[in-house]
Amino acid sequence: MDQEIFFQYLSKFISLTTDEKDILIPFLKHRKYLKGQYIVQQGDICNYDSFVIKGCLRTYHVDQRGQEHVIRFAIENWWTADMGSFINKTPADYNVQCLENTDVFQFSSTTLEEIFNQIPKFESFFRLIIQNAFVASEKRIVRNFSLDARERYLAFSALYPRLDQRIPQYMIASYLGITKQYLSEIRNQLAHE
Repeated sequence: MDQEIFFQYLSKFISLTTDEKDILIPFLKHRKYLKGQYIVQQGDICNYDSFVIKGCLRTYHVDQRGQEHVIRFAIENWWTADMGSFINKTPADYNVQCLENTDVFQFSSTTLEEIFNQIPKFESFFRLIIQNAFVASEKRIVRNFSLDARERYLAFSALYPRLDQRIPQYMIASYLGITKQYLSEIRNQLAHE
């Protein structure tokens, strides 16, 4: 079942033959995490890029004052990792934590290289998702510079429909760069419009 979810996701980007699927299946490392567990913690090496089959995760940084800064969320059919650490094998700048019980397929860099060698179109697919992630990151930077808090919340709601029902409000506020109280005010205003 989980393999089928992954293949359905891939079919939106590339078309795999039955033989290519058979090649890929042994590389699918299934892993279950409990709510609260970490895939990677700040300072450790991120050894896996993870495809979310089921669950919700957050990527965040803790600064020197102990303040948490949520960078992104990952839900079903999204990828998550500390990419700088994963690619460069350097200590992670981010924590990737499960906000719900979570199932993922994990790929090490060695595994990905082997898949790329055996299924060249998978490398094109991976380049495409990295490019899409880069573009999304740049758009978020522009939103943070150019939109007020209310507009950022509306953009968040469009990007992550119904996610606010799955995660604590303080995490959304951290993602938006505002206080939990201010987020509550924005939500109350929108509810009365």
